[in-house]
Amino acid sequence: MHLSVCKLITNLAFGLFAGLFLILTVERVVAQSSEETSCTIRLGVVPQFEQRRLIAVWTPLADAISLKTACEVKLHGSKSISEFEDEFKAGIFDIAYMNPYHAVMANDAQGYKPIVRSGESRLKGILVVPKDNPIQSIKDLHGKEVAFPSPNALGASLLMRAELGELHGVRVVPKYVKTHSSTYIHVMKKLVVAGGGVARTLREQPEAIKGALRVLYTTSEVFAHPIVVHPRLTPELRESIQTALLELAEESPELFESIPMRRPTSSNLADYEGLSAIGLEGYVE
Repeated sequence: MHLSVCKLITNLAFGLFAGLFLILTVERVVAQSSEETSCTIRLGVVPQFEQRRLIAVWTPLADAISLKTACEVKLHGSKSISEFEDEFKAGIFDIAYMNPYHAVMANDAQGYKPIVRSGESRLKGILVVPKDNPIQSIKDLHGKEVAFPSPNALGASLLMRAELGELHGVRVVPKYVKTHSSTYIHVMKKLVVAGGGVARTLREQPEAIKGALRVLYTTSEVFAHPIVVHPRLTPELRESIQTALLELAEESPELFESIPMRRPTSSNLADYEGLSAIGLEGYVE
């Protein structure tokens, strides 16, 4: 009887050990398989909207990319444009949505490459003055205070200041007022003689503001904001992300409308290399 009990205990112990070994082996195999078949992608977005709106706009697209690529796309929110610039210069993002000159800066700093951009719209800056202001030439703005949203807003500020200075010899005194809307209000109230913006944001203003302004000058056009990828991503993953974005543009164009990126198409660095010839670097702050 004593021997039978010992044998039973031994068999039970062996069974428990074998079962535990099997469980640990399966867990290790599953973990290894998971590591081999999954990845995480950090998505950076230039903070053109306040955080809640940015999250609402980008989360559906990030989730859709995750489903297409089998990689978890994590949205990384930057608190300001300057913080966003520091982060892409440090290579924090795997993929990112940024303005065209940022794309040039990001390529210089880390080798980021554009993969997708809007196939419909282009970016151009506008300079507005009060409708009843008699100024007819940008030459009349030389030495005057002009409002801009921020130093490195491409169309509204950077491209505008560079063209005024480099192409027309007009040097203005910038007054940075944080937003496009604030710029238009400053001009409407005649707190400054003129202000920089873009056509889209002017169209979005209330009629009371829009109707009080007229466009004095328009910059040259450049391709709009691209989505770029960091070179640490494998060629296969870069192609997978680009394919996913273009497929989603066909299947669910509404995901891109609020960004805004209309009729997305493939892109590369050649789309933005012409920006370097304008001399923008002399106006970056």
